[in-house]
Amino acid sequence: MRSRFFSVRAAWMVFLVLGLTGLCGSASAQENRTRVVTTLFPLYDFAGNIGQDKIDLSLLLPPGVEPHAFDPKPSDIARIAQAEVFIYTGNAMEPWAARIVKGVGNPRLRVVDASRGIALMKMEGDEAGTGHVKGEQAHHHRDHALEGVDPHIWLDFANSQQIVDTIADALVLARPADERLLRQNAEAYKEKLRALDAGFATEVSKCPKREFIHAGHYAFGYLARRYHLTYVAAQGFVPDSEPTAKQLAALARQVRSRGLKVVFYEELVEPRTARTVAKETGAELLMLHGAHNLSRQDFDKGTTFIGIMQDNLAHLKRGLGCQP
Repeated sequence: MRSRFFSVRAAWMVFLVLGLTGLCGSASAQENRTRVVTTLFPLYDFAGNIGQDKIDLSLLLPPGVEPHAFDPKPSDIARIAQAEVFIYTGNAMEPWAARIVKGVGNPRLRVVDASRGIALMKMEGDEAGTGHVKGEQAHHHRDHALEGVDPHIWLDFANSQQIVDTIADALVLARPADERLLRQNAEAYKEKLRALDAGFATEVSKCPKREFIHAGHYAFGYLARRYHLTYVAAQGFVPDSEPTAKQLAALARQVRSRGLKVVFYEELVEPRTARTVAKETGAELLMLHGAHNLSRQDFDKGTTFIGIMQDNLAHLKRGLGCQP
């Protein structure tokens, strides 16, 4: 009986030691990961594909929140202060970021401006007050924080590849021992972006129409320029700038005169403008997702940037007359 008691006790001791060892190992692995905070979803997804299990990654923007209206809370600033790498899109998209990082008091924090080295699209005013792009020339509302440029750089997939390189450089500086792995991960992800870019170029070129109307804020100028499309947006760069009745009437006339069958709306914003234009013209409503951020449901189910863009391609083809 006593022998059996000691046998059971010994087994429990082994189980306890193994369990504690596993917990310590897990904690050690957790502590060894580099804490990375990103602002928008594309940066979050890019960083996750590069850093994988070498980083402890978080998205500053809560799922479901429209990014242009985002105002960082003290808890958000604390998360940035505790990070080792903070990645933001650039001063055109997050004008508050540079000011905040100056005040966090963390000399070890690596601050990454993802727009570094990217030529931002210039903008000019136009009579209608709507944004539009044709070929290489863009015309937009002047209502963004950094006047004169379009901040939606990730919607040109060549820019996305450059952003991946910028993020990889920062993670290599934070984890030099993992440089080879990080560079391999970055290159593998860039290959997916190149395939995405080639797919857009090939598929869009087959479509009979070269124009699309987005009854939301101006976000797709880079994408339109890359694939030589004409693009019209109902609003300027921020979603809360409501179009006037005159602008809505101009959009409806353009939908009818061009024979367009689809009006696009944007994610995370009530599509009142799109519904109005669609009702007036009989056009179909489809989402064109700017990927700034995800709904809570999409975030929880692991939606990816590339998946969003593949859905966009299918919708864009329909809007350009490639699909019935």
